[in-house]
Amino acid sequence: MNRVKTWVLIAALGGLFVIVGGLVLGGAKGLFIGLLFGLGFNLAMYWFSDKIAVTTTRSKPVTEQEYPKLYEIVRELTSAQGMPMPRIYVSEMAQPNAFATGRNPHHAVVAVTKGLLAIVDDHELRGVLAHELSHVVNRDILIGSIAAGIATSITFIARMAFWFGGGDNRNNPLGPIGLLLAWILAPIAALLIQMAVTRSREYQADESGAYLSRDPESLANALRKLESVSKQVPAPATVGPSEAHLFIVNPLAGRRVAFGNMFQTHPPTADRIARLEQIAAKLH
Repeated sequence: MNRVKTWVLIAALGGLFVIVGGLVLGGAKGLFIGLLFGLGFNLAMYWFSDKIAVTTTRSKPVTEQEYPKLYEIVRELTSAQGMPMPRIYVSEMAQPNAFATGRNPHHAVVAVTKGLLAIVDDHELRGVLAHELSHVVNRDILIGSIAAGIATSITFIARMAFWFGGGDNRNNPLGPIGLLLAWILAPIAALLIQMAVTRSREYQADESGAYLSRDPESLANALRKLESVSKQVPAPATVGPSEAHLFIVNPLAGRRVAFGNMFQTHPPTADRIARLEQIAAKLH
């Protein structure tokens, strides 16, 4: 169901893109311009996602001699999944968190923070790493980039149409009203759908990671700890909203966000834990 929901949301974004482009720009030219801009920007984000993530989190590559248990767990999980061994990084962040990125399993990075290593036991660390490796296997960086590219294009089209008058308003049944509505509402709708896509991928990584580790209770326990401590220990200023979706829990959770969960990159932790407990019941 998570996979179905993801692609339904992607299709909804695509439909919104076509409607907005046709309504406010009056044809294919505006669609092409917005698509070129949005996808070009997000292609760069997708291609260099690993470098951007390790830079903003100040993560450093570590050796097996430095972190033998970390390597042992990652090697066991990747072997079970049949995927290449990713590059392993550790961040100096005091906030407990973890992330995985990279455009495909052959160019993957898995990183944990020192704050995470300080509060989880080996079983919980294994659950967290299974979740992160599932993001790589599920190609979530690609899916997120597709959603972000379309959403960016919609926003760009709406802004450009408002400031430059759009296409031929004679082809626009709503005229100036259509431009105004698109300028205000289209970017909000695109962002809402994009955030829903990222939340669905978190649910999917929880599920995939639970079956990979065969230990959903440990991931649930880790999420409880991370939810509690992450709100007390802020992420570094270098970590911004554009990187938040990469982490296992929202690193910006301590910052207020309007409109409840609609604009959140992650589902409520309580809901994630409840789903993991349901999986645990099935496995037992």
